[in-house]
Amino acid sequence: MRISFCQALLTGAIILNLLILYYVSRAQQQMMEKRREQSKGLKKASLPVAGLGAMGNLVGGSIVGGVKMGGLEANMRGPRVTILVLEFEDFENYVGDVARSFLRQRPELPFLAVAESPPYPPLALPEGARLLVLSPSPDQPPQSHRPEFNVQTEFVLLVPDGVELDHGRQIERLIRELEGEGGGPVRLVAAPVLTRSAVQCLHLRVNLREWTATYTSAASGSSGSVCTALQGDAVVLIRTEDLFNLSVPLGRPLMSSLFIQTSLRGWKVKLLEGPSFSASHRPLFSSAHNQWKADSRLKDATNHLMRSFGMKRVLLPDGRDQWFGCSKETPRCFGTVRDDTPEYLYLERWTPPCCLRALRETTKYVINILESSGVRYWLEGGSLLGAARHQDIIPWDYDVDLGIYLEDIPNCDYLKNLDSGSLVDANGYVWERAVEGDFYRVQYSEANHLHVDLWPFYPRNGVMTRDTWTEHKQDVEFPEHFLQPLVPMQFAGITAYGPNNHRAFLELKFGEGVIENPQYPNPAKKRLDRSRTLGS
Repeated sequence: MRISFCQALLTGAIILNLLILYYVSRAQQQMMEKRREQSKGLKKASLPVAGLGAMGNLVGGSIVGGVKMGGLEANMRGPRVTILVLEFEDFENYVGDVARSFLRQRPELPFLAVAESPPYPPLALPEGARLLVLSPSPDQPPQSHRPEFNVQTEFVLLVPDGVELDHGRQIERLIRELEGEGGGPVRLVAAPVLTRSAVQCLHLRVNLREWTATYTSAASGSSGSVCTALQGDAVVLIRTEDLFNLSVPLGRPLMSSLFIQTSLRGWKVKLLEGPSFSASHRPLFSSAHNQWKADSRLKDATNHLMRSFGMKRVLLPDGRDQWFGCSKETPRCFGTVRDDTPEYLYLERWTPPCCLRALRETTKYVINILESSGVRYWLEGGSLLGAARHQDIIPWDYDVDLGIYLEDIPNCDYLKNLDSGSLVDANGYVWERAVEGDFYRVQYSEANHLHVDLWPFYPRNGVMTRDTWTEHKQDVEFPEHFLQPLVPMQFAGITAYGPNNHRAFLELKFGEGVIENPQYPNPAKKRLDRSRTLGS
């Protein structure tokens, strides 16, 4: 009997399906056997150890009839808290001592040392302590480097390097305090290391729109301080669910990373007055060189964290500023502006404070040179609008505009020879003729192109005009009487000069009500949400 091609193809397909069904059933059987084995293991783990209840030495239990039952119940349901040490240095640390101290008092608690990359030299951890490396490895499954898969307890205790556990009741006290807060805003509880003075309770206000974090001191009470951030040496307890609901649960520096995120969620931390945790290794580093290395790494980690979080400026409780944005030696924080809409507006943010600082410095510098050179100038366009509305640069503006009298340009050495090329002055500012049109530009530096634009006008029959025009709204004719006389106005921290009737001048150029009705430069691309605008 001859077999046709179709019959052979059908027979092959049937055989292939049977093979697939066979291997699928085998795989299902193996999975069921694995689950039964895991279930048996869990049942064994949940059985009480013989004679354990009569020992009466379990931590955290209540005594009933002479037997400490609470500890037995805790043992049956498993540990409630994981001890986690994150911030330590490879070249000198005491993580092994921390692990031994905690596991000596509470051997049932999981202990995790967390590092971005494998420590070198390797950590000498005791039995019961594990190392979790956060950087992924191509030969490992994703669970191996993700902390949320390695913490199975209800709480996480974040412990600094070198801290010791004197007795288990310290942990139970923190848990009771946090549970006592219920579902309120207090989502973290902390205890000081060594003394209460080693840690400071602070209020933290994070303004993402303005790229700024502001710390202020908080008052303390007899039963503890409730605030939004801590500074110093402290042990912190947080619910595991809360910790891993943060965008960056284990960022470094830990305190900065943790409290920037929790403050944005409206969470608070309660700092207990005591008891303090012990630490025999203080200071942590045995040499000035190691301390310098640690300080350098902390600075690098802080810079990386603030830039990743979009924090350009941090105001400290003592009034000092820390800057993490652009400078005279680096490019500005945003790229080429298209459609009069800088990229940060699409992120629901305003001009970074470092950029505003650079614009103010450049404005003050340029105005000082114009005044000393005898060049008449006035605040123009959006800069005049900022002076009228804020006495400063508009919070989302990205340059400064000044009008100047064309006939005064020969008075200024920096401007009169700019027909071709550019000039870098002794203070690093770049003077140039703009490529976009017939006007001048002064840049903050060769690296940083934040700038002040100078728009030359000349009078003709009582009207201030120009020979060529751009598409800028301020680049239009206007009566010269607005400049006769020029009047002083507060702007960007200095006294500058502007038109004598700035409201009429602005409404001529931008329309009626422009001062009272703020809007982004190109509403067709991005409109200002006035419900979120305060004081603008």
